[in-house]
Amino acid sequence: MLSKPATYLAEEVAMLVPYISSWSEEVALPAAVIQRGGRIAYADEALGERDRHGVLWRRVLSRPGQGEPQFGQVHTPRQRHAQRKLLCQVCGGPADHNEAGTLWLVTDYRNDWSNWPERMACSEPPICLRCARISIRVCPGLQRHGHAAFRVAHSELAGVYGIRYRPGPFRPIPTTDERIPFTDPDIRWTQASQLLRELHDCTAVDLEKDSR
Repeated sequence: MLSKPATYLAEEVAMLVPYISSWSEEVALPAAVIQRGGRIAYADEALGERDRHGVLWRRVLSRPGQGEPQFGQVHTPRQRHAQRKLLCQVCGGPADHNEAGTLWLVTDYRNDWSNWPERMACSEPPICLRCARISIRVCPGLQRHGHAAFRVAHSELAGVYGIRYRPGPFRPIPTTDERIPFTDPDIRWTQASQLLRELHDCTAVDLEKDSR
């Protein structure tokens, strides 16, 4: 098989600034975290800064395409939107779906447990087939650590990834970045930055052979 010209690969890489990636102009906004009513809050908290579970979300500007892409940083509002709507994490369009389920492409951690990724709390939104096939060729992280593609018959919003706080004498004290399920009482003390989906009924697929 003939290899693709370097110019073609360069165009693919240029296209592949993922929808959920941050840009350098999308900085975190100032927000004084306080404790109020047995949970964390913003001192100047506004309507819409919590989700329906009462979780407080990180403040960040939305300026896609402005500045330089920050490939290692996730843009909180776009990641959350993609997870909620099952959008492709790369192009922002609908994720691929067929009779076997929705397509997910993740770093390969199949040695973590015997039936991985079953019931994994996944921070990566799903993906469309076209973007998945490009990603495995040009994404340095997937090439370095390996990838796994799955059709997921069922997934549910299950929790958040963010900074866990604990009560302090004057204001809350940040402790660790953690994955917190919605059922954990400590989610009241968590400033969320990513939305998690729990994956069920996962079937491994070959992206070169998989089709709608």
